[in-house]
Amino acid sequence: MADKSFLTWPFFDDSHRALARDLEAWCERELPNFHFDEASLDATCRTFALKLGQAGWLRYAVPKRFAGPATTPGDDKLDVRSICIIRETIARYSGLGEFIFAMQGLGSCPVTQFGSEKLKSKYLPSVAQGKSIAAFAISEAAAGSDISAMATTARKSGNGYVIDGEKTWISNGGIASHYVVFCRLPEMGEKSFVALMVDADNPGLSISERIKIIAPHPLATLRFKNCKATEDAVIGKPGDGIRIAHATLDVFRPTVGAAALGLARRALDDSITHCGQRSLFGQKLSDFQITQAKLADMATSIDASALLVYRAAWARDHGVERITREAAMAKLFSTEAAQRTIDDAVQLFGSRGVVAGETMERLYREVRALRIYEGASEVQKLIIAAQLLKPVKQAGALQGSHD
Repeated sequence: MADKSFLTWPFFDDSHRALARDLEAWCERELPNFHFDEASLDATCRTFALKLGQAGWLRYAVPKRFAGPATTPGDDKLDVRSICIIRETIARYSGLGEFIFAMQGLGSCPVTQFGSEKLKSKYLPSVAQGKSIAAFAISEAAAGSDISAMATTARKSGNGYVIDGEKTWISNGGIASHYVVFCRLPEMGEKSFVALMVDADNPGLSISERIKIIAPHPLATLRFKNCKATEDAVIGKPGDGIRIAHATLDVFRPTVGAAALGLARRALDDSITHCGQRSLFGQKLSDFQITQAKLADMATSIDASALLVYRAAWARDHGVERITREAAMAKLFSTEAAQRTIDDAVQLFGSRGVVAGETMERLYREVRALRIYEGASEVQKLIIAAQLLKPVKQAGALQGSHD
């Protein structure tokens, strides 16, 4: 059982503690039997999304008023602390299961934050039920973390838009019911972008390639050719695409840190058990000071990660509109720390740690991508530095205007 003392921290209230308790019980009951092979990956993801919806966990991925059987008055905000708790908890049991939950939230967050009432009513209830699969399509081969360099275009045509271009490394690509697609608006200027909702059955959208990675999950390259989208498909306003993307990443970058935290906690828990049982040179592995030092470093990194993750989530939940610096710090530190923690755990397990199918080998594969997606670690450092230097640049600009 992972350490839950962090739930006593002032970042949480009783509803979060109840969520963590109930979800833990569900994971203990349901996830030990959650297995898949690559041949059945797509079907497994769809089935598990339905399972998450039926159990009620996906109601945290959308605003409360769209999470029930019918639309009811309520708050339109996401509780980011709840999303973090869910991602962290499920990640300790299944990286793929955590991914499936996370993508329902990330793929619908632009609609949650900026979509029209019509878009929200059309898409969010089925996402919460797990009946439709959401996806966030922003990355391109020549524009990964540099999202402003995207080349996919949406040109105005009649009462809508025509999309042309290609997106790649798109999670849920090939199984999604709909995609939030970010495009350049050439008619509005070089720095103008738009976010559009595109259904998977749109005849102008095709899957050009399925991509296999070291920790399997649905990933694909999407091709748009004369893909028509109506005016109603615009999320927010034309020209607001980059702002929508950044606001979405502000919400979900801390939750990536939470997923890394869950993987790291599993590595530490299993390492403590293993070191207490493994005999070496006439004593337990846990009796060696070098082992104790390694475990202490792992535990300290985990607590520091949790503080950064839940600080960012708490700030967002308490009305701080932009948590760009906090979110970047949480993602950067937690994913890097989780990589180190799991690498240390593999070392403690020795040969067993690199055997295919063993927990440590799975964790080692699952953690690696977290340091890349939603902005690589190096990009997070640039974001943090830009936030730190912003007052200096503003002061310089003000001084220059007075000269």
